[in-house]
Amino acid sequence: MTIDDAHRIADLDALTALYGQPKDTSLLKESATLHPNYCAFIRAAPFVALATSGPGGLDVSPRGDAPGFVEIHDERTLLLPDRRGNNRVDSLRNVIADPRVALLFLIPGIGEALRVNGRAQITVDPALLDELSMDGKPPRSVLVVNVETVFFQCSRAVVRSRLWDPATQLSRDALPSAGRILRDLIGSGFDGDQYDRELPERVQKTLY
Repeated sequence: MTIDDAHRIADLDALTALYGQPKDTSLLKESATLHPNYCAFIRAAPFVALATSGPGGLDVSPRGDAPGFVEIHDERTLLLPDRRGNNRVDSLRNVIADPRVALLFLIPGIGEALRVNGRAQITVDPALLDELSMDGKPPRSVLVVNVETVFFQCSRAVVRSRLWDPATQLSRDALPSAGRILRDLIGSGFDGDQYDRELPERVQKTLY
């Protein structure tokens, strides 16, 4: 199907005519600081998506750990430890070029999400690395997020998607495995089956 460009919404007036104005509560829920109610969400969240922008374009990266792994330093500052990963460091490269970041906190079983926008910097301050250590292992670095806006997102998306409904969860074999994806992209010389066999143990050994 060809998308007809004649129907493209290309300016703010057309967008406002289509959607109208937001309700007062949609605007009044926004805060420039980490209100205690919003702090409660952050302390309960085991997962956050980190969005960044850089010369190569936009990026969003999943981050997760025990609830409260993103530390509230003060009412305007969050500390996000950077644990072990694949060393692509896409998000960190972007932050060096453009400090603007957005965070989306999700809590299993909770419909509302929490959104935080701000500016970030990367630090390897030994005191912070020690403070945010897990199992005796410090993070490689810490992302210091200076909060500019924070607000909750209503539950409609989670309700519509039935995100936390156990009945909607897929078994892992319903989708291609990591090994199969790599084999199909790299070629027949890559042993995807061996990769899949070794992956669970490798993940557990390299969490921190």
